[in-house]
Amino acid sequence: MTVKDDYVLVIGAAGIDIKARPFEPLKSGADNSGAVRNSVGGVARNIAANLAKLDVPAILLSAVGDDVMGKRVLKRTRDFGVNCRHVLRAAGETTGCHVVLQQPNGDLDVAVSDFSVMRHINPDYLFRHRRLFAGARLLVIDANLSDEALEAVFELATRYGVQVCADPTSPYLAPRLCPYLDRLYLATPNAAETSALCGLEHRAYDRETAIDVARRLVALGVEIAVVTLGEAGLAYANGNGSGYIGAIRTSIVDSTGAGDAFTAAMIFGLLNEVPVDEAMRLGITAASLTLQTTETVLPELSQELLYARLIV
Repeated sequence: MTVKDDYVLVIGAAGIDIKARPFEPLKSGADNSGAVRNSVGGVARNIAANLAKLDVPAILLSAVGDDVMGKRVLKRTRDFGVNCRHVLRAAGETTGCHVVLQQPNGDLDVAVSDFSVMRHINPDYLFRHRRLFAGARLLVIDANLSDEALEAVFELATRYGVQVCADPTSPYLAPRLCPYLDRLYLATPNAAETSALCGLEHRAYDRETAIDVARRLVALGVEIAVVTLGEAGLAYANGNGSGYIGAIRTSIVDSTGAGDAFTAAMIFGLLNEVPVDEAMRLGITAASLTLQTTETVLPELSQELLYARLIV
């Protein structure tokens, strides 16, 4: 039997977020005045950074370019306490970038991503790091991985008996996870990603449809399914039943990274063997804190802050 260490292995994208927020409602085909800023991001990287802030050792497997942005991503991620020793710096490549156009209230309007550098996270790279799978307490992935990489991930996860949590990342990328739903410990799709995962014509949009989708995911093999609806709350299901937690009122400064904070804090709770509904409240609290900052990952996040602000 493999002896597990205390770290979580996180695999997926790390890059730069460029966020543009107009001062007034967007006018199509025109120049819009607003604020533009950038920060280090990437779904997997954000989850790893949040875990590290919650004192969960996190090792990141990802790829960046051999450019200034790549150096910045690695430095900033290390500063959060993430082990980046195994992140690939791909020669001649550009670090991944996620360009976000927001609404005046900070919500996402549209985004464009270029994470082509992630093709370097291939089966050869993953099998070279198989010892990290062998020792991991839990595996977390995003859907920026190629089909071939995902196949290798689940082969290694099965070989070493490690459970897999998945963030579907986007409606475009989410279908990559469909062949593996019955091998997921946790899936955390948002409303837009639910139809892609379940093959539904319409996405979840309210309490009833979200609970139904969460139950469908469990029926398809997911052990714990959480469907997030933003301001409409979230629903969950597992083998013991299902439930719903209503939205909380919070001021939104920037929504980027809130979903990643939710996933990380929920994983933190599950690793500490708290009930699913309490783990979800930890996730909601972390997301709420992240919504109130311009940072993609809240630098002040800690276990103490999370429990001090815990939403009940």
